[in-house]
Amino acid sequence: MSLEPGTKLAHYDIVEPIGAGGMGAVYRARDTKLDRDVAIKVLPEELSRDPERLARFEREAKLLASLS
Repeated sequence: MSLEPGTKLAHYDIVEPIGAGGMGAVYRARDTKLDRDVAIKVLPEELSRDPERLARFEREAKLLASLS
């Protein structure tokens, strides 16, 4: 799934792509509820159906959340 600047995901406005890799694409977005910039990672559809990849994604998200 490729997101264009200006796309809305819930209360996030996609600003620009940051990068992409084996686990998906990362975008800079604006959290309109908390008025701050965030990074959003989007998994490819085929990976989102793989329980092992989803577990890895969740571990990564928890680790990153603990940093800030």
